[in-house]
Amino acid sequence: MVSRCLAGCTRLYHSLVSDRDPANLPCIAVSMGDPGGIGPEVLCAALRAGAADGARVVIYGPSRALGRHAWPVVHGLADIDPSEPVVVCQLGDDDGQPFDHDPTARGGAISHAQVLHAIDATKLPEAHPARAHAICTAPISKAAWVAAGCGQHLGHTELLAERLGASRHAMAFVSPGLLVALVTAHIPLREVASVITTERVGEVIGLAAELCGDLGVERPRVAVAGINPHAGEGGALGHEDDAVIAPAVAAARAAGIDATGPLPGDTVFRDARRPGGTYDIVVAMYHDQALAPLKLVAFDSAVNITLGLGVVRTSPDHGTAFGIAGRGVADAGSMAAALALAARLAAGRMTSSP
Repeated sequence: MVSRCLAGCTRLYHSLVSDRDPANLPCIAVSMGDPGGIGPEVLCAALRAGAADGARVVIYGPSRALGRHAWPVVHGLADIDPSEPVVVCQLGDDDGQPFDHDPTARGGAISHAQVLHAIDATKLPEAHPARAHAICTAPISKAAWVAAGCGQHLGHTELLAERLGASRHAMAFVSPGLLVALVTAHIPLREVASVITTERVGEVIGLAAELCGDLGVERPRVAVAGINPHAGEGGALGHEDDAVIAPAVAAARAAGIDATGPLPGDTVFRDARRPGGTYDIVVAMYHDQALAPLKLVAFDSAVNITLGLGVVRTSPDHGTAFGIAGRGVADAGSMAAALALAARLAAGRMTSSP
């Protein structure tokens, strides 16, 4: 399944296969995720399938969670050899106990620490062997983070934004068939209408256009979904579309962005199907509005990307899947796509930097 998905994603994600010296390639800091989930196994499968060719990879986490592998293992950042395409960096002691396939405080503490290590790697001097140009995060369990006393953030996105000082950020998803960006993410549905503002919608429209530019779309066509059925039906089904979303679209157009909306959420995703859609990306108002159509068309190949961080961050679009972890049946397609996209975007930014 990995090789099939990787081949299908190549046209969009993976233009960087290279025989260059690994030391001259962008470095991806990979946090292993919850050691009891499927993160370690899909990571291994994706790397063995060549998903990160065009970059070198430093995996943060306990080596034992990866199972049998031949990659070098180091216990300090200074010991990383930049000529190695993949290195496992195990910072901290491993107590040797089994990794439970459940959300536990131990798993939460381990996975939280690895994310922090990956973030710190992006702040190192450029010449440092561990200096990361992108972050790729394997799945974590929010319940495990809470159990470990690390639940002050709702997930990766919020933690990364705080630690990297991002004044504006948004969750987005990239797949061969659909691109989406979210105005709100992990909040209850009953709170969505009260959280959405014209400023926030405009911010995400801008970030969505920037993402399209990074992916090579010269003049992005941004579709903006409404929040109410039929985009409010002229106010008959809610006022937010006309009062909040429409002004943001108008402001974006005045700033030179080809934005359209608000558009009915039940048809806009069909019109943005790739390739050949009317739009290049959809700005959605809430989590399931975007994720339901995305996972219908690209469940095993979509990539979660955080916009606005100042550093590339990607992740597979699935969770820890404790129920199948350790059985060798997890589909590594999304992880492969996440690594490939991180490599592509990081290399692009290195090329465009002065």
